[in-house]
Amino acid sequence: MRYFEVEEDGRIIHIRLNRKEKLNALHSDMLKEFAALVEETKDKEAQIVVISGAGKAFCAGGDVAMMQEVTNPEVYDQVMDDIETIATGIFTMPKLVIAALHGPVVGLGLSIALAADYLIAERNTQISMNFIGVGLAPDGGGHFFLEQRLGTHRAKQFAWEGEQLTAGEAKEVELVDMIVDEDVYKSADQLANKWTGRPLQSMIATKRIYNNYSLDRLLQYLSKERQSQWKLRHTQDHKEGIEAFLEKRKPKFSGQ
Repeated sequence: MRYFEVEEDGRIIHIRLNRKEKLNALHSDMLKEFAALVEETKDKEAQIVVISGAGKAFCAGGDVAMMQEVTNPEVYDQVMDDIETIATGIFTMPKLVIAALHGPVVGLGLSIALAADYLIAERNTQISMNFIGVGLAPDGGGHFFLEQRLGTHRAKQFAWEGEQLTAGEAKEVELVDMIVDEDVYKSADQLANKWTGRPLQSMIATKRIYNNYSLDRLLQYLSKERQSQWKLRHTQDHKEGIEAFLEKRKPKFSGQ
């Protein structure tokens, strides 16, 4: 694999995003590989999956270069298909999924992390759903996952503000489930190994009951996000947001 490292250790599969020179920012080729990997992982015998990021970040979100490339409807639809495969695949994975977070966890990277069953974060983690910084709204099921953890009103505020939370602040509002001061890879592996001593089939059954019941709602959110994102990509504010990001300045949004 070009953009991922995969290790299988008995009942545990470790999947690590590995585009560390770009803080694991997701572009179209990486998303395609990720979607295929999620589908492949579903059929593995392992019962626990740990998703993490190599280098200094879990994932800095969608690659800005990709945002400039998806003006073609066919390319856009393929990218969104892959994003939806990843989000729904992790959410309904017939295994327990742990997201091991450190450094920046932003935008689409946060949406993907929130699809997991359990989020463990190093204290240095910075968490943000900052789509609004480039004139977009959350995708990857971000609206659904934020609503699940924060409630509708707080989820709107979090998306609108584009605020960055520390791991401690994220734990307070239950966006993450555990904070660790040591290496998050080691901590996640320890947790996964601890879980292997538990009745995993029972835990997975509970996940299926809750998540499969909620799947139709997640799919509705993903459909609305796909429609909304296509429209927003053609706004002046999105164009200004991208230009400001590339020029490393504060954007001047006009509401257009």
